[in-house]
Order: sequence, then C-alpha cells, then structure tokens
Amino acid sequence: MDSPGTPATRHEDTASSGPSSTAWGGVGTLASVLGLRMLGLFMVLPVLALYAERLPGATPLMVGLALGIYGLTQAGLQIPMGRLSDRIGRKPVIIFGLLVFVLGSILAALADSAAWLVAGRALQGAGAISAAVTALVGDITTPARRTRAMAVIGISIGMAFMLAFIVGPVLSAWVGVAGLFWVTAALGVGSMLVVMVFVKSPALPAAPKTTNFWAALPSVAPEVAMVLVLHALLTAAFLVVPQLIVARLDLPAAQHGWVYLPVMLGSVLVMGPLILLQERLSRRLALVLAVLFIGAGMAAWLLPDGKWPLYVGLLLFFGGFNFVEAHLPARVSLKAGDGDRGTAMGWYATGQFLGAFVGGGAGGWLLGLAGNEAVAYAGIAAAAVWLVLVTKGGHGRES
Repeated sequence: MDSPGTPATRHEDTASSGPSSTAWGGVGTLASVLGLRMLGLFMVLPVLALYAERLPGATPLMVGLALGIYGLTQAGLQIPMGRLSDRIGRKPVIIFGLLVFVLGSILAALADSAAWLVAGRALQGAGAISAAVTALVGDITTPARRTRAMAVIGISIGMAFMLAFIVGPVLSAWVGVAGLFWVTAALGVGSMLVVMVFVKSPALPAAPKTTNFWAALPSVAPEVAMVLVLHALLTAAFLVVPQLIVARLDLPAAQHGWVYLPVMLGSVLVMGPLILLQERLSRRLALVLAVLFIGAGMAAWLLPDGKWPLYVGLLLFFGGFNFVEAHLPARVSLKAGDGDRGTAMGWYATGQFLGAFVGGGAGGWLLGLAGNEAVAYAGIAAAAVWLVLVTKGGHGRES
C-alpha cells in the first residue's frame, strides 16, 4: 500500500495514536463550512429554472446553462485549486475559494438577464474548495479514522442538500430567488469567518512529489472512475425519483424534502455497519455490499406501484451511496500522502462533477427516449458492472 504521507507531527492537529479532540473539532468545523456553503447553493435548485426562464434573453439553452455551468467550472478548477493548496497551504485556498463563491452569489443576485445569471453561477463554481477541504481533513486525521471523518463531511453535505430542498421553496416565497442568492452570499461570508477564526493553519504540506499534476492521477484513477460512476448514478436518480414521489405519494415538489429527510436519516443505519465492517474486517467487502445496495435500491424503484418499495429503494440507495461517498476520498487521501494530497483530491472532485454532468446528460437522453424505466435499468446495469469489477479487484483489507 502507498505510504500515507509524512509523519503526523507535520500537522498541528494530528496525533499519532489517533485523532485528538482538536482534530475532530477541526473536522466538525470543516464539515460546517462545506455544509453552510452547500446549503446556500442547493436552496436555489428547486426554483432556479422557473426563475431563469422569466429573465430577458432566456432560452432553454440559457436556462440549462444557469443550472449546469456551476458543475462545469467546479470540474475545471478542482485540480488547480487542489494543487495550489499543496503549494501554499489549505487555509488560504479555502478562504479565497469562498470569497469567489460569495462574489458569484452577489452577481447572480443582481443579474437582470439570463446571461448575467449564467455568469454568476459560473463564478460561484469557480470557488472550487472541495479538494482543499477534503485534503485538509486528510491532513488532520489518522489513516485508521479517516473514513469516519469523511463520513462526517459527507453527512453534513447530504443534510444540507435535504434541508435546502425544504427551506428553498418556502424561503423563495418570502424573499424571491434573487433574495436566495443574497442569503447564499451571507452563508458564504459566514463560512469564511468560521475558517478564519476556528480553522488552525497547519504547517505547509510536504513538497509535492510530482512536478506534473497528471502524474498524481494513475495511483488514484480507480477512485476517480468510481466516484464518476457514483455521481452519474445519483444525478440520473434525481431525474426519476421526483416523478416517482409525485406518482406514488401524491406529493407536490415543494414537499419532497419531507421524503428525502427521513430517508437520509435512515440511511445512517445502513452506512454505519458498513463503516464498522471496513474498519474491522474488509474494505473490499464493505464496498461490494455498498455497490450492491445502490443497485438493489434502483431495482426496487421498478417494483409495482407503492410507497414502500420506493422508501426501501431510497434507503438502500442512499445508504450505499453515503458509504461510498465517505470511503473513496479516504482511500484517495491515503494513496496520495501529504505532498500530493490536494492534487489527488482535485482529480477526485473533478470526477465527481464530471459524473454529475454525464448522469444528467445521459439520463436525460434516456428519459426522453424510453422513460423512467430506461434510466433505472441503465443505472442497474452500471452498478452491476461496477460490482463485478470491485468483486474481482484486489483491494483486500487495506489496513
């Protein structure tokens, strides 16, 4: 196995015998930063398309760009921002990225045309801090507990997502969509203050072991490929699931958050045992089970109409998804080590956002071609191929 990096003494918050309370406090702080940022970002998603199509210069293409351009700029800048954090430190990059995100939110709030809204969303995405934040989590935690730390980050983002789908439509009725962008900017400023005050500045990472960012890819390519598939499946799922909720539960879109919230809470009951299994017995077995749950969850959506197959399917899907979402960045962090961790996490985050683009594009094409069932069957097929490859792989216990 690749070395986890330089000794833990390089970082103020890391203890060799296990994560200190300071380290776990740092993880909690970083989770709150990403959670606040994502809450502000996700709140606009349920209402953005209806808002954008009323702006001057709006066309279907411009509305689509307003929704998707964020992911494109995120994917394009994760590697440079992660690489920069390897060279100058994590905290300055995180603060700069949050500042760019705030400026993009303000631009979107002031937008008086579809073109300016697209520009604001693109600038929001340019504040690409995911690689630097997850690299910092790797810096301040020990290898044995890194998956748990990543799980905390993943849960905070997941809960922000679910809360946003409840709060966004309600809040937009009071302050409008432009007002939501101002709230987003305020949350970004709050995140900056949290980082400045509560996040300690660890020593600069070790000098990068590679002089070319491409050189960091081969060792983490399996994880990048897996997270691309994972987020493609997630994005495609959100093309299908809202329609199933309307059809089977007779709930309007504004109330869908009340379905997602208990599902996310219940998914912890699936994810928790998988984390314990990977820590105490076999990481490969835990990953195999998680991929199996993802595929089984999508298969449950094809069962005859009824709310319980839908709920069970969502529980399995998100339980498996949340475990893999926590498991993969921990593996990337271990493989990369301190010197190249930011660059490696940049590749990983790029895979995430490209996966969302692929899932949305391919899923939308299949949905228009043959309906919900085609999207679900394609997702099951992708999960089955993934399952075979993981089962035949040689990841082993990976202590």
